[in-house]
Amino acid sequence: MAPYVISCCSTADLPEEYLNRRNISHICMHFSLDGCQYQDDLGRSVPFDAFYDAMRAGAETKTSQVNAGEFMEYFSSFLEQGKDIIHVSMSSGFSGTYNSAMIAKEQLQEQFPDRKIYIFDSLCGSCGYGMVVDRLADLRDAGKTMEECRAWAEAHILDVNAWFFVSDLKYLIQGGRISKTAGVLGSLLQICPLITADTKGKLVSKHKIRTKARAMAELVKKMEESALGGLHYDDVCFVCHAGCPQDARQVADLIEEKFPNLAGKVQINSIGTTMGSHCGPGTVALFYWGEKRTD
Repeated sequence: MAPYVISCCSTADLPEEYLNRRNISHICMHFSLDGCQYQDDLGRSVPFDAFYDAMRAGAETKTSQVNAGEFMEYFSSFLEQGKDIIHVSMSSGFSGTYNSAMIAKEQLQEQFPDRKIYIFDSLCGSCGYGMVVDRLADLRDAGKTMEECRAWAEAHILDVNAWFFVSDLKYLIQGGRISKTAGVLGSLLQICPLITADTKGKLVSKHKIRTKARAMAELVKKMEESALGGLHYDDVCFVCHAGCPQDARQVADLIEEKFPNLAGKVQINSIGTTMGSHCGPGTVALFYWGEKRTD
């Protein structure tokens, strides 16, 4: 059996140290901050706190996907070593990155006919699909074959449950996700939209919650309703935040109190610069294994 690589995009929002320790490879997306171009390199070029402070001060941000040529160069570095690849991409509902990876795969399979490249659409973002690549690394480390990992991913991608709230509607207005009128009114009423990912990996606003404290409580309630085993849930849980670590810690504390059988503590990470450019500072996201997503 040929050795194989577990890979993702930087938008899985797992810390670089964590990825290195777990032997998970990654390719960086791109973003700009007030016209300056950077790689979304997990906070190296622009630390996350500085990025979100700049957004709060009015800095303009834009993002761009990894193109097919970049994927070809990235994948080739493994194929030339005789390694096969399992790559999990940012949701096609958010970005065209998955399509770029598929184009690169098709071209490289002609060049490396003896190698295997499996590309998976995570249908999620941030640590939601970070959980997927993390589990694939578990399977690899347990001696599972590439085909067994492939079968697991095909069966369980939609088992990731993702919920998040946005406490500053400014960035949803800028992205055209809500109208300016609705955004202004929502801000006056302290509305925090509760958003999830559907089966196509697109973001869907499910509830309009008044006040951040109630939105936090609603995140925990959603986990009670759909986590595997309910309050007896005994797997991993991730909380991510966009420049609001205290809010993330508060949500994590609520979850650790409510779910005493968690596999370790809630893992708190920063939402990276790609996802953060669109949701804006003040966003908190919750990810766990639960009932298969339905529309």
